Amino acid sequence: MEIIFKDRKRKQQIPDPPTLPDIQRESQIKILGITITKHLSVSEHVRDVIGKCGQTMYVLKVLRSHGLNDAALKDIYRSVVMAKLLYALSAWWGFATASDKHRIEAFVRRCVRLQLYGAADPTIQLLPNSKLCLAGSDKTDITFSTGFFPESNCH
Repeated sequence: MEIIFKDRKRKQQIPDPPTLPDIQRESQIKILGITITKHLSVSEHVRDVIGKCGQTMYVLKVLRSHGLNDAALKDIYRSVVMAKLLYALSAWWGFATASDKHRIEAFVRRCVRLQLYGAADPTIQLLPNSKLCLAGSDKTDITFSTGFFPESNCH
């Protein structure tokens, strides 16, 4: 497999080199779960992540309708949805367009409306620089280097 990265902004486009025998040229590649196109775009990745998170949100709505309490729903949301959104965020966030970032922020706003994510919690743009503190119900805290809770929740 071969991918040739191109700069769309360049005025003069350089022609692609000839294809090599037995090597397939691709227009996008998935590296460690992150989809990157030949134009260094992560729009396809953002679309996939939002789609997968949307499916999980449907499951959370079903669980809520079956009587699961809000604390458990928020734990599932943080464990599944936020984990998908945050996976390698600092690696691909810089390649995201304004439209990609807007789609993610709109998704997070929808989660705030569903009361699964706090309006006072860090915005998606602050997440790569914030500190994650997963506060367990048994008063055990797990601290990582990046995340979605304000530092004040940690000991």
